[in-house]
Amino acid sequence: MKILSGTSNLKLSKDISKQLKLKLINTNIKRFADGEIYIEINENIRGNSVFVIQSTSTPANDNIMELLLCIDALRRSSAKNITAVIPYFGYARQDRKVAPRTSISAKVVSNLITNAGANRIVTVDLHAGQIQGFFDIPVDNLFTTPLFARYIKKKFKTNNNLVCVSPDVGGVQRTRGLATKIKADLAIIDKRRPEPGKSEVMNIIGDVKGKHCIIVDDIIDSGGTIINAVDALKKEGAKDVYVFITHAVLSGQAVEKIKKSQIKKLIITDTIENTSKIKNNSKIEVISIAPLMAEAINRISNSTSVSDLFN
Repeated sequence: MKILSGTSNLKLSKDISKQLKLKLINTNIKRFADGEIYIEINENIRGNSVFVIQSTSTPANDNIMELLLCIDALRRSSAKNITAVIPYFGYARQDRKVAPRTSISAKVVSNLITNAGANRIVTVDLHAGQIQGFFDIPVDNLFTTPLFARYIKKKFKTNNNLVCVSPDVGGVQRTRGLATKIKADLAIIDKRRPEPGKSEVMNIIGDVKGKHCIIVDDIIDSGGTIINAVDALKKEGAKDVYVFITHAVLSGQAVEKIKKSQIKKLIITDTIENTSKIKNNSKIEVISIAPLMAEAINRISNSTSVSDLFN
């Protein structure tokens, strides 16, 4: 087993390789003046099982192209099998046709990765579970719910005053999973989207008055939707609101918005490299996904159960 890292999240790759007690493959990845990406592998990997770690976060298109070229370089170097480890799977929000004559971008990206030569995919909290069906190769979709549950149990000694809140109807299953693990109540925010990137809270289903509210979601982008949800909960009498997010895209002025918001604490994972963005922001805390991903990689390499990780 060997680990190759792309450039999108080198810190996470190093943390994973440290957990596995392995060195990253010696690789030369550079960009020409016109933006073309050049990949060169500087060691023999013939007959090895190789895991390529690359999040397809901003700049998404460059990072996807880099992933494809890494897979192709490994295939042409006679790697035994290639697993694409994609902590954050870009284009996952474009998983269906929302209007006539639009593309299903998640399917296009899935085809590109498969055709480049990947034999398996490992990812974390896919935005939509059906994306697994877009691939004709095995997909391991890891969940952050156990990590969040462990954090919450340490933070709150009692669960009597906790309520897990789904920011929309689509996230109920994820929120219920966390609520079950920490034995908390469930609430749902009913919202509508007048246009892409904007949302309006219509109703809150469930009792949140005087409670510690825990919002859980897979992605925070501009932050507008989550901040609206927090404001609505506070208006309904919530004591304070903690937000747990797997993928912190944090585009535009999101970090500043969060700093000024009524969010008590935003807990994110390191599937996306955000060190420079969140520096000096005490409201944002990072939980590392590296131990979970390292254990999953180790189990895949040894052909043992990955699903047991979440029991």
